[in-house]
Amino acid sequence: MALLLHIESSGQNCSVALSNSNGLIDCIEQNEANIHGSALTVFIEELIKKNNFQLNDLEAVAVSKGPGSYTGLRIGVSVAKGLCYALDIPLISTNTLSSLAHLAKAKIQNGPAQYLLCPMIDARRMEVYTCIYNQDFELIADTTASIIDEESFAQFRANQVMYFFGDGAAKCETVFSKDPHSYFIEGLYPSAAANVSEAQAKFQAKDFEDTAYFEPFYLKEFLFQKKGAE
Repeated sequence: MALLLHIESSGQNCSVALSNSNGLIDCIEQNEANIHGSALTVFIEELIKKNNFQLNDLEAVAVSKGPGSYTGLRIGVSVAKGLCYALDIPLISTNTLSSLAHLAKAKIQNGPAQYLLCPMIDARRMEVYTCIYNQDFELIADTTASIIDEESFAQFRANQVMYFFGDGAAKCETVFSKDPHSYFIEGLYPSAAANVSEAQAKFQAKDFEDTAYFEPFYLKEFLFQKKGAE
């Protein structure tokens, strides 16, 4: 059975998981800002030891490619690449927004036959990284960096139910509060445990990244700001 390590560092949640072809084995995560640099490798070591494996048992490393935090993604991909080089195993990438959508669908109880899933990752101020899937995970709107206002997603919200979730969804909740078609799922954030299905399928298909040249999906270029600047 393919033993995979999963790394999720695209947002505030620092998360690692182990899986095999039967599914999730275990997950360790902590939802706290700015801990990826100090905690990620510690969590990996703890997870491996806790489940009586060794790093040499790993057959691939799967890492969330984004979109998301520039710093978090860079740290996660750097750790994943380092392990792949050291262990001579392949690198797999997973989509952060797709993983969030799968988490959301699992929480929807007694929903309508047709609806839209709108994962959102905070991109500061009133901007989010987002895309739209239907209930069958077909991509309806491509990934964008979108500024939220009263007209956002109006063409979709007019005719069917939309579920908003992720750490960027709170920006919509006040703007769309009177919209009868808008629903919000709280407490969802990117997790390594949600990446298992996609990563295992890619492993079986040998859909691997070029470890030397792989880069995260930053979506926007990173801009340095002076301290205190808005």
